[in-house]
Amino acid sequence: MKSPKVVTSAAAGAVVLSLGLSACGGGDDSSGGTSSAKFDAGSTAVVNASDKKGGVLKVAQPDDFESLDPANIYYAYGLNFTRLYSRQLMTYASKPGAEGSKMVPDLAEAPGTPGDGGKTWTYKIRRGVKYEDGTEIKAKDIKYAVARTFDRGVLRNGPSYFTQLLDADGYKGPFKDKDLDKFKGVEVKDDYTLVFKLKAPFAEFDQVVGFSGQTVPVPQDKDTGTRYGMHPVSSGPYKWEGDYQPKKGGTLVRNTNWDAQTDPNRKQLPDKIEVQACLKAEEIDNRLMAGTVHVDLPGSGVQAAARQQILTNPKLKANADNPLAGFHWYIPINTKNIPNVECRKAIVYAADRAAMFRAYGGDAGGQVSTSIQPPAVDGREKGQDFYTKADVNFTGDVNAAKDALNKCGKPSGFETVMVFRSDRPKEKATAEALEQSLARVGIKLQLKGYPSGTYTNEQLGSPAFVKREKVGLGTYGWAPDWNTGYGYLQPISDKDAIVETGNANAEELDDSVVNSKWDEVVKVQDPAQRAKIYNEIDARIREQAAILPNVYAKSLLFRPTSLTNVYFHAGYGMYDYANMGVTG
Repeated sequence: MKSPKVVTSAAAGAVVLSLGLSACGGGDDSSGGTSSAKFDAGSTAVVNASDKKGGVLKVAQPDDFESLDPANIYYAYGLNFTRLYSRQLMTYASKPGAEGSKMVPDLAEAPGTPGDGGKTWTYKIRRGVKYEDGTEIKAKDIKYAVARTFDRGVLRNGPSYFTQLLDADGYKGPFKDKDLDKFKGVEVKDDYTLVFKLKAPFAEFDQVVGFSGQTVPVPQDKDTGTRYGMHPVSSGPYKWEGDYQPKKGGTLVRNTNWDAQTDPNRKQLPDKIEVQACLKAEEIDNRLMAGTVHVDLPGSGVQAAARQQILTNPKLKANADNPLAGFHWYIPINTKNIPNVECRKAIVYAADRAAMFRAYGGDAGGQVSTSIQPPAVDGREKGQDFYTKADVNFTGDVNAAKDALNKCGKPSGFETVMVFRSDRPKEKATAEALEQSLARVGIKLQLKGYPSGTYTNEQLGSPAFVKREKVGLGTYGWAPDWNTGYGYLQPISDKDAIVETGNANAEELDDSVVNSKWDEVVKVQDPAQRAKIYNEIDARIREQAAILPNVYAKSLLFRPTSLTNVYFHAGYGMYDYANMGVTG
């Protein structure tokens, strides 16, 4: 899972969600409350537990959402946030600690039932669950939602698992042909039963239908295509009050047709949830500490100035958490624009890991990484350092980098472009650290920043853009779509996962060894044997210098004392947004 902004722009005559570069202002009321919580208490337990209803929950972000259409999102914080107004077949458990990384039924009555050796998965959905207008949700609405994902021209940002796994090759999506009978990947048995039909057995299919919003039901007659993200129809505890305003924000209000008896995973505590976009990250930090904003939506932690204040002030520190977030912040090295592995090795050798570690905040910001998979992934092995050292004091190996440059025929170095998310100070600092360390061996980086909301869709994640602009490196972060090696590595390394927009395989790796292992692992039923193959894939990617490991993220998260039901959610790598309340 990846992290973004929203302006309307014309593309092929349609309105799409993207984000502008400028910040937009706005004001907030102050909020009060008291708390006896201690530092890091929310990493493993619920802080300020309360079922008190009322008040306004105020959330902010430095950019804006890539989309609010649940099926068109891949940033972790967007997927977390959409649970306030949408439900899917399965979802992450709303619990602190390791339990939060487990999938549980949501719209489904129970986990899927595999059949035909794992090539079919059957789900029965709960009866009586309603949309915001009181209409009952039916199985056909979920089939339609899945069918939508086959059109990357409309849903450009979301994951591509269904197009890879379902037996529906050649299907182009309902925007091109409204006849849903032509979509054979999902069969509707009756109003409450649907069957997914796969090309091959896949043991982790419950995780596929649960981690993202692509099984959130969509009424076909209410679908407005690229405009749907402006006002998606609610199936959750809140609904949008009017359309979302790009680069500004919007307000969620109670969905009176939501029934808590059918939803074991969410609460409906605040009266309203106000979203503000395009505030500078440092301004959000100040408002968090003042209590005038309750949540920093991206969930990756405060910036340098606030970090210093919080860690040196006991009162502030008592209202902060510093969990190992599940993300790995790393550097993808594009294998098409830098095709010679020795040239890529030179980048890895020369990288100043100590400076990159400091860019993310040192000990409070993470742990220096070895493997690509972060520690929370089941069965992950620590991994071998091939061309770098996972040491907070390692500043690079200049001599080894120069030797690699000689081997790749570039003894004087070379030039390439590095992109980063301009609204994320830590990523800017990381890019600048790399620029300085690579310059020691003659590798010149041209740094270019872009907003989070367009970064994965239109810049780093667009193969056409990367080719045209000759992008060699980027900053990126990834958390498991679900807690296995497949849920972490497949979207970022499998050739079959490369898509035209919203591409997560930013290094554009097309390695025969890696590809064959992805073909092999889906046939393996034993989780331990699958984990062994995942670790082999991890090692191969690092051996090919397609990814430069950086840090396993630790987020210094601040929780105002007026915030209730606060806990770190392992499934999303940040606080759980679906169950928060406020005291004021």
